[in-house]
Amino acid sequence: MDNVIATKVTAMFNHRRLNRSRSSLSTAFAASVISLIVFTIFIVSHVLVRDFSEVVTIEIKTVVPYLPLRSEKEQSNYTITVTEDNNLHVIDVFGGRDVSEKFQQRATEFLRDDCEVNFMMTWISPAEMFGKREVLSVESVFKSHPRGCLIILSSTLDSPLGFRILKPFLDRGYRVTAITPDLPFLLKDTAGESWLEEIQTGKRDPGKISLAQNLSNLMRLAYLFKFGGVYLDTDMIVLKSFKHLRNVIGAQTLEPVSRNWTRLNNAVLIFDKNHPLLLKCIEEFALTFNGNVWGHNGPYLVSRVARSVEGAKGYNFTVMTPSAFYSVNWVEIEKLFKVPRTEKDLKRVQVKVLEMERRSYGLHLWNKFSSKFEIEQGSAMDKIVSDHCVICEKVTVS
Repeated sequence: MDNVIATKVTAMFNHRRLNRSRSSLSTAFAASVISLIVFTIFIVSHVLVRDFSEVVTIEIKTVVPYLPLRSEKEQSNYTITVTEDNNLHVIDVFGGRDVSEKFQQRATEFLRDDCEVNFMMTWISPAEMFGKREVLSVESVFKSHPRGCLIILSSTLDSPLGFRILKPFLDRGYRVTAITPDLPFLLKDTAGESWLEEIQTGKRDPGKISLAQNLSNLMRLAYLFKFGGVYLDTDMIVLKSFKHLRNVIGAQTLEPVSRNWTRLNNAVLIFDKNHPLLLKCIEEFALTFNGNVWGHNGPYLVSRVARSVEGAKGYNFTVMTPSAFYSVNWVEIEKLFKVPRTEKDLKRVQVKVLEMERRSYGLHLWNKFSSKFEIEQGSAMDKIVSDHCVICEKVTVS
């Protein structure tokens, strides 16, 4: 652009010289003015370009982005790639014929009164994908709760391969089992029952987001409503005992000024059975289901419901600050996996780890983003792994 302007100005200047229509003094004066204009345009344009470049390359590493709860445009700094189709056969993974009686019997027998805390996870992927990162999550449960009980609702882990994966825990006396879930049983007499029927009969569009993921969102709510206990994502590292936590959900973000929560997350749910908030969440799931917007039926759902009933009579629950479970957001999580390269980074990581030791009950690893990161020896994650493992095999990438 600068060259074009300069060319045009030079051509005009030459034209005036050829016509000799003005005095040499006027020509010289005009040439000086024009040269000054060209120089000014050149300087201003470069300054503007430099300033704009600096603005667009600002790193926002310490900011947790806020997304509206009901937004239909879930655009952020990352892209969710849908890799699973939504054929309705995936419902078979969540229960089918002849499993109800077995599920009830197995779950009831496993959840005895002598369990220190009853934990539950879900696993919808093939058993061979239950890797070292997921095993570490299980280890951390028993490190903080040696007498705890863990049920993994999974048809793939409820298999010979799944048994081999969990056998090291059983050999050490820990109580863990994988049970094929029965979603129709869990949803019976709730609004989710009719929703599931509509999905199965094609009356409800499952959408483009993984149906299995949305079924997992629903199943954790239904299980806790039926049995109570603690739900954990398989990328959650337990840092201290949950024994004294009751009817708790964690905030992911806070409003900077008021410090009121702006979004909750459903990666950790701790509730008594028959809690009305869970039933309300199941109703919201069935009524407002949207299979095309990521998070709408998961973290955004629990945020909507909690906001609508917060302070209402009968809905007794506690929203814990992000430091409880989400002290490190998905933008910053990589720093825990790497050895700090500068003194400044080292101090920041040390402060964060100290904060977690004092205030955090768990650490969400955001596996969707962190699974590609290797745990470097000497990093914060290296220490967290060694402090909260019970089998303690080396973990790098998942």
